[in-house]
Amino acid sequence: MYSELLIVAERGRLPQISGFGAITARITDPETVHLIGAAATPLGGDRIDVTVRVRAGARLRVRSVAAAIALPGSSQLTSTARLTLYVADDAFLDVDQEPMIIAGGADHRAKTVVRLAASATVRVRERVQLGRTGETNGRWQGALDADLDNGPLLRHCVELGATTASTDVIDAPQAAIGELRYPDSRPAELFGLSAARLPLAAGGSLLTWLGARLPADLATVER
Repeated sequence: MYSELLIVAERGRLPQISGFGAITARITDPETVHLIGAAATPLGGDRIDVTVRVRAGARLRVRSVAAAIALPGSSQLTSTARLTLYVADDAFLDVDQEPMIIAGGADHRAKTVVRLAASATVRVRERVQLGRTGETNGRWQGALDADLDNGPLLRHCVELGATTASTDVIDAPQAAIGELRYPDSRPAELFGLSAARLPLAAGGSLLTWLGARLPADLATVER
């Protein structure tokens, strides 16, 4: 199944929502939209394309009502999702969805593309967990490409699962958190052996965390 969703936020107006397929959205307050699964997705073979446009001076928060579960299809294992974010001058966007759970045997590929103006404010957080209870054989790839005023801000990719670069004889993380913030002038900082926040050359920061299970309290990541 192919699903497509477009959310447009303009200053002084409620967000505009259009699309089709298994993903829809609802306005939950004047500056917040929650994504909703209208059908079981992603299944192997599914493709999801969500685009968010925040016009100049507008503010928007994007959330989801529940965690999503990537499942293997009857004939295909791999599903794909693309989230494209455009954030204009003096606009604000905060994206923090519930985790993506990769069921045993599923292979999910996610890509987030961010295009923002230098005067914009952005936070984009992604959380993923391999396996439901007793499952360990899922696979996930998450890529994040961000451009600032048409110049590169970040190119980042993480993979989880057997045969990926993150898995070796020393460790085999099953969960990941990534968070892009712009602007952010905080210095580089390590949080134990699991997390690090690194400043970006063009401004902003990237926080990455790897572990066995997603923490119940996200504040514990930066301790």
